Amino acid sequence: MPARALRSRLAVLLVALLGLTSALTACSSDGSDGASTDAGEGTEASGPAPGVEAATQALDEERTVIDVRTPEEYEAGHVVDAELIDIQGTEFDAQIAELDPDGAYVVYCRSGNRSAAAAARMTDAGLDVLDGGALDDMETAGWPTEA
Repeated sequence: MPARALRSRLAVLLVALLGLTSALTACSSDGSDGASTDAGEGTEASGPAPGVEAATQALDEERTVIDVRTPEEYEAGHVVDAELIDIQGTEFDAQIAELDPDGAYVVYCRSGNRSAAAAARMTDAGLDVLDGGALDDMETAGWPTEA
């Protein structure tokens, strides 16, 4: 096999491996966020989860809601009038580029992992966005949901 063809195949393999690694780490939808949810002895809860606080603030500010889960997850249940922009989709960056730069947004997902990643990318794009955390956080804050 010629060296050029070998390098080309190696480059394709590395790109595929990088993409797979990125999908498995930054866009995890398995519900685990890597943090322990057990409170140790002598530790008290200090109020609502950060996602609930952001979701409550977003409700008070009447922000546009963006669901960053997959279409299948969205169909199973979502915040009423939420716009679907799948962070795992290939068009995520293009879709957020089309959002009103003067708008105010709140994002959520199933566990809070993808919403955190989406909020960071949207903030980097110059948007005013809050991380609403998980769908459960949005419901706890008072956002109505539908299937």
